[in-house]
Amino acid sequence: MTRMIATVLGVGYLRPAPGTWGSLAALPLFWGLYTLAGFYGALVGIALVIAIGTWAIAAETRGQAEHDPSEIVIDEVAGQWIALLTVAYGAHFTGSDILALWPGWVAGFVFFRLFDIWKPWLVGRADRMGTAWGVMLDDLIAGVFAALATFALGVLWHVVFL
Repeated sequence: MTRMIATVLGVGYLRPAPGTWGSLAALPLFWGLYTLAGFYGALVGIALVIAIGTWAIAAETRGQAEHDPSEIVIDEVAGQWIALLTVAYGAHFTGSDILALWPGWVAGFVFFRLFDIWKPWLVGRADRMGTAWGVMLDDLIAGVFAALATFALGVLWHVVFL
């Protein structure tokens, strides 16, 4: 059970770049969550994925030399969902179809992958914790950075072009 959660039903075994595959898998999952439960349901879903994912990561890495095996991608799902909160809020606030805000999906995905791979500042510090919480936390912080960058890009787009 913990392996299925941590690898997001085996997506983490896809090669190359399992983190990117995990982030891609997060996109339709987020759409489904938002469609079924709305913005506030997405917030609850993120909290649940963080809690259950951290538990699964701890179980899967207990006693292992590698604290962050590449097949564990539930942390990418949580971080990617945070990156998409800006888009979800925009859809919620305007009453728009969330898929109509597709440029935000692209920006959120690209920015999340950038911050997750680059690991600047707090992202890198969290990654170096060497714990299950650190495995999750670096992606959560990367998700926050990506959400802020996506928001800033959206504001810039609306100010310049609309």
